[in-house]
Amino acid sequence: MTIAPCIVGIDVSKQWLDCFFHPAGRRCRFANDAQGHDGLVALLATQESFCVLEATGPYDRSLCLRLHDESQPFHRANPRKARQFAKAAGFLAKTDRVDACMLARYGAAMSLPAEARPQPARQALRDLMARRDQLVEMRKGERTRLAQPHADWLEESLRQMIDALDRQIEAVEARIDALMASSRRLLAQKALLCSAPGVGPVTAKVLLAHMPELGHRDRRAIGALAGLAPLSCDSGAMHGRRCIWGGRKRVRDALYMAALAACRCAPFKAVSQAMRDRGKPAKLVIIAIARRLLVALNALLRDNRTFQP
Repeated sequence: MTIAPCIVGIDVSKQWLDCFFHPAGRRCRFANDAQGHDGLVALLATQESFCVLEATGPYDRSLCLRLHDESQPFHRANPRKARQFAKAAGFLAKTDRVDACMLARYGAAMSLPAEARPQPARQALRDLMARRDQLVEMRKGERTRLAQPHADWLEESLRQMIDALDRQIEAVEARIDALMASSRRLLAQKALLCSAPGVGPVTAKVLLAHMPELGHRDRRAIGALAGLAPLSCDSGAMHGRRCIWGGRKRVRDALYMAALAACRCAPFKAVSQAMRDRGKPAKLVIIAIARRLLVALNALLRDNRTFQP
């Protein structure tokens, strides 16, 4: 990317947008609403600038959409990476003003890619899948409590709640199916993903929702994004144990379950059996198969073809 002459750090909270303009050192605050976004956009339009804001879930969504509409380049920083930079740069205190300054310095020091505008259908699918995961997690908790010893009067309440959650999950899944049916691209990509062993409809939808880079990155990058790439831990003559770390947990969880099934199908069955024969731990084998499966799925979408064993 080309570094803009002005880097704007934006700390996003529920009510406010705290901004710091680097290197001018100017500070300002806007309300985190439509009127505040208008004021911020008008100020950004006076000079060429690049914005850096920390990903804050729902509180930055409307701001990101507005910046996309105005063709204003910006980067949504990973909170963990931003915090690590803050510690390294000496930002020991943590306030909204300090965080805005830190984000501006972070953008000036690092070559950060501009955020790509999300596809509306894929963003809607991600929201629906997130809601489905929330409902499934709540149902899991109620089923766990139902299986535990409890008073007689509590059982009826638990069963009613489970039934209500079942209906809510079915309603969300109906919305997901309708959304998929309305998008030829998503429907075609789902069919390609489901052609691979171990990949069912839910896994395919999770990948489409949470891994938009699938089919557009090389095998090493796609493995790192999912947190399935083993990281080296070497120093001098010491060769440490390689482990996976970071990445997108929801994608990794879905691929882990898919890998359990893929281990019983060709061509992954032979690979998993060979690793077990060499004495590899069962969990390491599953993670290795999950990474191989992800690389294969990435190639399917890249080449627009179905899986061939």
